[in-house]
Formats: sequence, C-alpha cells, structure tokens
Amino acid sequence: MILASIVEGIEYKLLQGTLDTEVSMLANDSREIRAQGLFFCIPGSNVDGHDFASSVTEQGASVLVVEHPVMVENDTVTILQVENSRYAMGMISAAFYGNPSREMTVIGITGTKGKTTTTYMIQSMLNSAGHQCGLIGTIEMIVGEMHIPAKNTTPESLVVHQRMREMVDAGMDCVVMEVSSQGMMLDRVSGVEFDYGIFTNLSEDHIGPNEHKTFEEYMMWKKKLFSLCKKAFFNIDDFHAPTMMQDALCEKMTYGMKKQCDYYATNMHLYNENGNMGVAYTLYNQGLSTEVHVNMPGDFSVHNSLAAICVAQAMGVPMDVILDVLNRITVKGRVELIPISDAFTLMIDYAHNAVSLESILDCLRAYQPKRLVAVFGCGGNRSKVRRYEMGEVSGKKADLTIITSDNPRFEEPLDIIQDIKTGIMKTDGEFIEIPDRKEAFRYAIMNARQGDVIVLAGKGHEDYQEIKGVKYHMDERKLIREVLEEENIEEICGYHNRYFS
Repeated sequence: MILASIVEGIEYKLLQGTLDTEVSMLANDSREIRAQGLFFCIPGSNVDGHDFASSVTEQGASVLVVEHPVMVENDTVTILQVENSRYAMGMISAAFYGNPSREMTVIGITGTKGKTTTTYMIQSMLNSAGHQCGLIGTIEMIVGEMHIPAKNTTPESLVVHQRMREMVDAGMDCVVMEVSSQGMMLDRVSGVEFDYGIFTNLSEDHIGPNEHKTFEEYMMWKKKLFSLCKKAFFNIDDFHAPTMMQDALCEKMTYGMKKQCDYYATNMHLYNENGNMGVAYTLYNQGLSTEVHVNMPGDFSVHNSLAAICVAQAMGVPMDVILDVLNRITVKGRVELIPISDAFTLMIDYAHNAVSLESILDCLRAYQPKRLVAVFGCGGNRSKVRRYEMGEVSGKKADLTIITSDNPRFEEPLDIIQDIKTGIMKTDGEFIEIPDRKEAFRYAIMNARQGDVIVLAGKGHEDYQEIKGVKYHMDERKLIREVLEEENIEEICGYHNRYFS
C-alpha cells in the first residue's frame, strides 16, 4: 500500500522521503516492526517512541510518524511530522485497514459503571436476532469464534481498526465496544465512525496523577463520544446526564425511571427464587407496555437492560428476543450467580474499590438476606487508602467479612490484610482473615446458612493472581468447583456439576 493513500485524512509535514513509499504493516511497538513497516513514535509516560527511531529503521521501517524531528542515518526513510501521533495513528490505521467501521454498525458505550454488562446484553440480543456482533471491552475482544483477552478496556487505535477489519472479513455486521475516558483522551477511537452511543452513569473514578487530573476533565473525555456518534441514549436518572447531553451533535433519546423518558421503567420489584436473584419491571415505550425480567440483581440492572433495549430496538430486534435474552443473561464477573445451592446465593463480582463494593452490598441488602457475607482482598502496590475504605465499607454493610488475598503483587498479603483491618475496625462489623483465597471460599461455602448471600468480590472476570511479578492461573469458578469436589457436597448442591460442565 502506498503511503499517500493512507495519510489523506491528516495534516502533516513531510520532513524527509517521499509519499510514494510502500507500507506493508503498521506498528507502535518497536519489537513488532518489519520490512516496509510504518512506525508511530508515541510519547508515553514511561517510554517515548521517538527514542526508537533509529533502531526501527535498522529493522526495516520505511516510514516514521513523529511529533518532533528525529535523527536517522538512512536518508531513504520517509518521516512525517504530525501534531499528535496518537490521533494520526488512529486515522492512518483506519485508512490502512479500509475503514472497517464504515462497513459495520458501531455501538459505543461510556460511563463509570455498567459498560461491560451492557455490552454483553447488546451483543447477545443482536446475535439472537440474526446479526453477527463483535465485542471490544474490559474482559475480551470477540472476533468471530475468537475470544482474545483484553489488555485495556479500549485498545490502542491500531488494534481497534485491525480487529474491526477481521470482524468484517469474518462476516460480522456490527460491533459493540466500551469506550473509556482514557481511550478518548489517548485517541484510541480516532478514525472510528460510531452509529450509536450510550451514556450509563458518572461518578468519580480514574482521578489521579497518571489518569485524569480532575473530575471535570474525566467528564469531558466521556462526553466526547457524543460528538462522534449519530444517535445516542442517555440515562436521564444520572445527575450528570444534562451535562453529557449538552452540545451533543447527535440525535438524543433518553431512558430511566422518569415518565418523560423515551424508554422508562416502572413497577420495579426484586425477586429471589431458589437462590437466583433478579429484577423485574414494566417497560413503557411509545405508549406500549412490556413486562421485563432481568436475570441479574439490583436496580442498576434495570438501567443496564434499558440501555440495551434502546439499541436493540433501534436495530430492529424483536421484543420477544430481547425479553428472552434478559431472562437468561449472565456476564462473567459482573454479579455472576454461581448456582451451587438453592439454600443460599453465591456470586462473583468485580467490585474492587470502595464505591463499587458499597454499590453491590447495598444492592444485595435490598434482597433481605439472612446474612450478607463479603469475601475480598485488595491489590498490592496500590493506594492504601483504597484498603482502608473497602474495609470500612464492608464492616458497615456486610454481616460478615472474610478478608483474603487478591493480587498481592510485590507486597506481603498479610500486610495488605492488616490495612484492610485498619478500616474495618472502625466499625462494629464481624470479620475473619483467611489469606489463602481458596480456603476463604471454602469457609464461606461450608459455613453458609439458609438464606445467606455471599459475594466474592474483587477479581470478577480475572483468571489469575499476580505474585512477585508472576501471574499464576486462578479462576474463581475452578476454586469453587474444587472446594465442592474436595468436600464431597454434590448431594446438597445437586446441580453444580451441570453448571461447571
């Protein structure tokens, strides 16, 4: 492919070489560059890609995209200077891969909470209606039959466009993706043409030295999605919805629990049947009412399902298909019910900070469990404040806290547990400490009482434990299965083999 054909959408200054240069591949990692490759020099917080200009040309790079001039010995290498190499990477990648987002319906979801669950709801609805829908999100990327573990909620733009091209080539006609504030700030969706956007909710998150300086900045980047899509759906129950809608260039529709919404829910009620928790409500849209059952607990499941319904209906999915999907939906690591007994409820959730832990515990308390049991730890080499806060939240909200290990990284698990205890001892909450995560699960299961709700918090979809720089395989579902088998309790948990098979 000739360079001139893939740089038409950006402004640049030709510092050296010719636009007739052949480009066979793109890379922003110097270890991946090959002959006739185009290398993006990306300045980062730890590493600056401009420092690798000479080495990648020695490896065969024929084009460099830079933000400032670089010195290379090979005068046949073409060098383009741009104002923002990240933005240029997205636009050039889109052109290189044939602008795949133009060949699919692209759905972007932004907000603080609910993105992952909503993406899986939408994908399931679309697939059930005959579409072939890809997915890009926190847990994984789904391209045809391939499930690729995710490194970032929103991958680098080069990866986004490459995967979208693979989706199109595999016959996929749509994709739903989580769009993070970091993804927006770092131009990871530049070159993507969005058809639909969704705003879930907004609360303080990702505020810090290496992320967003202020909440206002965080909100600004979230808001940017609605200048890129053609039609958007906003959760009007969220305090920040009016700000998110302000100046949006797209067609706007709303969902929530207020009658002025385009899609609104009423008569909400929780149900807990044989250890299975969910929420039901009446949906009103365009004068029509429909009874909806969602196989996930909590009022946030109402908002997540409403967002999914908005997009699914906009894309012509029949209501009976939508209702069937919601009645059986499960999302790995997001209030994921593990049906091992009809006497008590066991679930896995990704809650890994004080806000998300408080949210899930409040949600589960509404079901009036006999006891609410929280099992969690905290990650090492992270802020100690998070540990204090999570301990205090669990002490106040749970009837029993089982403190265990999460990803200790380069810290000692007992030191982390002590920090959590510092927070929990500010409360009157009952707690025990069991550093081994599997043994903590064993204690929770073997000491469960009729009507208990047990939440295993913190890891969610993750299938590893990071210790001293090494990631060891550890899937919580496998740990639960091992406990059941070792304790030989299949006879009182009659259907766990069916679930784990």
